[in-house]
Amino acid sequence: MASEDGGKWKNVALLVIDMQKDFISGPMQVKGGQAIVPNVIKAVEVARNCGIHIVWVVRENDPLGRDVELFRRHIYCAGKTKVASKGSLGAELVDGLVMEEHDYKLVKTRSSAFLNTHLHSYLQTNSITDLVITGKWNSLISF
Repeated sequence: MASEDGGKWKNVALLVIDMQKDFISGPMQVKGGQAIVPNVIKAVEVARNCGIHIVWVVRENDPLGRDVELFRRHIYCAGKTKVASKGSLGAELVDGLVMEEHDYKLVKTRSSAFLNTHLHSYLQTNSITDLVITGKWNSLISF
């Protein structure tokens, strides 16, 4: 994590949320998801250049659906596509996004990165006080 400005951004983290193939171009495709990919790639590039922590929030579920919310278990029934199953092609980041050695991968088995994950611990350990958030969630917000 190189920074040219003496650590000005050391307390900032970029959360990149759910930029996985199943959510951008797969069975759980979010409307407008593909359109944001170039901007997410640029945000990651800028963050890297500034020395900002990058946290990849990804959903990875057990291929048998044993850790999936009850209301989504039907997706994991025999013969159906297993969405964001650990190790599957659909759980991979979309083309153009690459997790690097100093990045942090936050795995979640539910919809939220903020509930029952290790995010709080990571942020505290690294003295993160500010977040920049990008990714699939942008397409879900409506006012």
